[in-house]
Amino acid sequence: MEQNLLQKLQRVKIKDILSIFLFLLALPISFFYKKKRTHLWLICDSEKEGRDNGYWLFKYIKENQPSQDVAFALSPKSPDYERVSKVGEVVPFGSFKHWLYYLSATINISSQKEGKPNAAVCYVLEVYGLRKNTRVFLQHGIIKDEMEFLHYEHTKMRLFVCTTKKETEFVANTYGYPKGWVQQLGLARFDNLKDESQGKGQILFMPTWRNWIGVKTYQSGKYDDVSSFDHTDFFRYWNDLIHNERLQRLLEEKDLKLVFYPHRKMQEFLEDFSIQNKRIRLGSWTKDDVQDLLKESSVLVTDYSSIAMDFAYMKKPLVYFQFDYEKFREGHYSEGYFSYEKDGFGPVVYDVDQAVDELEKIMDNNYQMASDYRQKADEFFGENDYKNCERNYKAILALDV
Repeated sequence: MEQNLLQKLQRVKIKDILSIFLFLLALPISFFYKKKRTHLWLICDSEKEGRDNGYWLFKYIKENQPSQDVAFALSPKSPDYERVSKVGEVVPFGSFKHWLYYLSATINISSQKEGKPNAAVCYVLEVYGLRKNTRVFLQHGIIKDEMEFLHYEHTKMRLFVCTTKKETEFVANTYGYPKGWVQQLGLARFDNLKDESQGKGQILFMPTWRNWIGVKTYQSGKYDDVSSFDHTDFFRYWNDLIHNERLQRLLEEKDLKLVFYPHRKMQEFLEDFSIQNKRIRLGSWTKDDVQDLLKESSVLVTDYSSIAMDFAYMKKPLVYFQFDYEKFREGHYSEGYFSYEKDGFGPVVYDVDQAVDELEKIMDNNYQMASDYRQKADEFFGENDYKNCERNYKAILALDV
C-alpha cells in the first residue's frame, strides 16, 4: 500500500531530525576515513535484529573471506548483539560511528530497506541522488506481492537479490530496475535452513502484521476498529483459533505443543492473547529465533507471510489462514504474481473450523506435505545447493571496483 505525504509525515520522529546533525558531523570526516578503509562493506538487518540474511552473509564473509573489510550495524540493546559481536566488528546502530561507516563504505548491504543509520534521512539522500553510494538489498523474504515501496524509483538500490525464477522475473519486469540489477542469488539464510522437527512435536502459528494496526495513521479506521487491539479482526480470529476447543483437544491427544509467534511489528500486542493452556506459549522476538522455530516445527499456520516460503522450502506442510484477504490486499500489499489458491503450498482457509480441519488432516498424514503441494514446491524452488552466501558475496564483490 503506497502512502501519501500526510501519512509519511505522521511517521516522522524527533530522532529523524536529530539524525540530520549526526550526518552533517560525520560527512566531512568520512572523506578522510574512507581513504583508510578503501573497501569497507557495511551490513545490517535492522536496528535490533542480527539474525536474518545480513547476519548470515556477515558470518560467511568473516569465516570464508577474512581479508574482506566488513562491519555489522546493530543496536547494543539487541538480544543478538553479543552473538554477532563474536563474529566480527559491530557498530552501534544509529550512532555517529554508524553514520561514519555508512558514508565511508564502498558497499552498504541490508536485508531490510530501513537497514541504515536513519531510514527517513537516508531515503532523501539516496533516492534524490544526494548520496551516490552502492547499495545491495539482500531481502527479508521471497517476494510474491506487489510492493511499490521497493520499486527502483523509491530505493535506487544497485543490486536486488532474488531466490526463485518466478520471483526474479516478476521483480525485474515490474519494479523498474535497470537490466541485470535484479539477480537470482538466493537468500543467505537458506544455507542454514534444514528440517529439525523430528521428535519435537511442535506446531507453529506465525501471522504477519497489518499495516493499519502495526503503524496507525488517520486511515487505519477504514480497515478495523483500532481503538483497541482486541476489537480488530486480527485479534478475534487468531484468538479464537488458539482457544478452539477441538484444537486444544488435539494438542492433548497427540502430545503436541504450539507456539504463537506474530510478526515482530505485532509483538507489542502479544500479552492481549491470554494463554491458559500449558501446551501453548507466546513466542517472543527477543527470546525466539524465527529460523529456529521454522526448523523445529512440524506444521505451520500463517496467513500472507513470506515465511511460508521458508517452510515450504523444507517441504513441510502448512495452512494459509486468510480471514481478511480483501482488506489485506487494499490496506497492506497488492497481489503480485503469486496466487495462494493456485500456486500455494498448502490449503487456504477462511475460518477457524476450516483451519482446525486442515491441521487434523496434516496430523493424520503424519505431518507430510501432500504430494500435490510438494510438487509445486519442487517446481518453484528447485534444489538447494547451500551456496547462497557464496553467490551473494561474489555478486557484491563484482560491484566493489
